[in-house]
Amino acid sequence: MLWIKAFHIVFVASWFAGLFYLPRIFVNLAQEKNSVAVERLLGMARRLYRFTSLLAVPAVLLGLWLWLFYGFSGGWLHAKLALVLLVIGYHHACGSLLKKFERGVNTRSHKWFRVFNEVPVLLLLAIVILVVVKPF
Repeated sequence: MLWIKAFHIVFVASWFAGLFYLPRIFVNLAQEKNSVAVERLLGMARRLYRFTSLLAVPAVLLGLWLWLFYGFSGGWLHAKLALVLLVIGYHHACGSLLKKFERGVNTRSHKWFRVFNEVPVLLLLAIVILVVVKPF
């Protein structure tokens, strides 16, 4: 079971790396006016979103496997699962924002994306604290 836990941690860390960087590309897209640079950034964002989506699947599946094997329970687990659902929602929101950039209909400023970029950091911090400390 330690192998499952190790791979879960690797996939979660990799998934979050993508979630940390993709909104940073959005910041640059929201600022950029040069069409060549925009196309390059869009290409990067598309590839990163696809790759990050592929990393999310085993992260979630391995997490479910751990949950079923260990049979964790308690308030901390319910809070963690709620936060994981928020992470999945954030991931899908990134996909929706990417589609808006692709269609050229983004209405958000680079400042908004700078704040949006901090959300996964806060989610990861809360999740790690819940898993390690189990405060309730």
